[in-house]
Amino acid sequence: MNTKVKHPLTSKEVWSYVEVRDGAHMFWWLYYADSPAAQYKDLPLVLWLQGGPGGSGTGFGNFEEIGPLNRDLEPRKTSWVQAANVLFVDNPVGTGFSYTDSPSGYATNVAMVASDMLVLLKHFFTERPEFQSIPFHIFSESYGGKMAAAISLELSKAVAQGTVKCNFAGVALGDSWISPLGQYLSSLLDDHGLADVSSAAEAVKEAVEQQQFVKATELWSVAETVIEQNTNGVNFYNILTQEPDEELTSSAGEDFITLLTRRHIRPLHSQSLSALMNGPIRKKLGIIPQNVTWGGQAEEVFSYMAGDFMRPVVDIVDQLLTAGMNVTVYNGQLDLIVDTIGQEQWVNRLKWDGLPGFQNLRWTPLDDPASPGITGAFYKTNKNFAFYWILKAGHMVRHWLIFNNSVHAKVFNMRCMVRTVKVFRTFDWLIQKWAKRWSVVTENIRLIT
Repeated sequence: MNTKVKHPLTSKEVWSYVEVRDGAHMFWWLYYADSPAAQYKDLPLVLWLQGGPGGSGTGFGNFEEIGPLNRDLEPRKTSWVQAANVLFVDNPVGTGFSYTDSPSGYATNVAMVASDMLVLLKHFFTERPEFQSIPFHIFSESYGGKMAAAISLELSKAVAQGTVKCNFAGVALGDSWISPLGQYLSSLLDDHGLADVSSAAEAVKEAVEQQQFVKATELWSVAETVIEQNTNGVNFYNILTQEPDEELTSSAGEDFITLLTRRHIRPLHSQSLSALMNGPIRKKLGIIPQNVTWGGQAEEVFSYMAGDFMRPVVDIVDQLLTAGMNVTVYNGQLDLIVDTIGQEQWVNRLKWDGLPGFQNLRWTPLDDPASPGITGAFYKTNKNFAFYWILKAGHMVRHWLIFNNSVHAKVFNMRCMVRTVKVFRTFDWLIQKWAKRWSVVTENIRLIT
């Protein structure tokens, strides 16, 4: 791993802490847009929320997915910073470089997560008023989508009440943990395996219906173990890959929290990424307290949220849509933990008045412009809601496309909305679709497909 940047960043970057509650400190890191075609004030602001809970946006999201540098500190050709100002926040408290002075500082549900984020965003927009008029979008991944939904609802209320000044434009939910039930479908199961998994899933469903959410989280861990046993260790993030044998044999005797963090938190804290964050990055930032280790409280973050983990937030998405908020769902075809069919199930339970029109639509194919005639995704869009089914991608859409080193890595660069289509000659095809339905930045007009 390189410890020095080969090509120093040309974009401006700032970072800081905000004490969102007594003894609860949240770390944020902002990259100003670095585009040869537009000034940063002419481009949108994106907040990126990682999953887990306990995954670090400033770490995994930044250096593994969308930031200006990769894990080897080399410039990323498909960085979102080329098209937007990008704000990474380590949340909930205890994630990444965020930390709490005592156990009482950990969040226990998404309501607390949203409340903490509102404190941070109010501080951010107050201290940096130049971003108040710039279209602000929240992008998320995995459990980050559940948090994004809750944060978006509270933020929209705060904006309406005037307590937070920003131009909130919409939220994108990527492979998001909106409704845990139904997220176990897999073509890798035979009849016997399907029966085993269905039985385990039914137990989870009963616990959720009885509002026994801690028990439901524990039973969900059991269901994952059943899936591992029946698929010879399928990777929950990409069904075409497999867990190493040592990962499968290490689960004996582990409690369910340890099992879940091993499966869903540790992949976001690889040894090489941890070495980067706790080495050269920590030194560069210069403000991390001596007793704070990047990722050091991640398991506690997950543990304290266990009682809320299996609680669905479909009703929150419903409220966002009913209020007219732009909501986009995108999901990787090869994802198991949040499979696309399961996502369709919760969408079909929405009470939003635009749902019948959405359901009447057929999937529209989108060609990969780098390979004409080859389908890269399918989508549906009606009113202020859109759903994109991304082919050849796993749970972390951006990570898997880069990892596979395919032409899709650039094609599926999920950049946020930009000032105008004419500004960016390399405008990604997916964002071209989104730009037609979301507000264009400086002209203050709306384009509807």
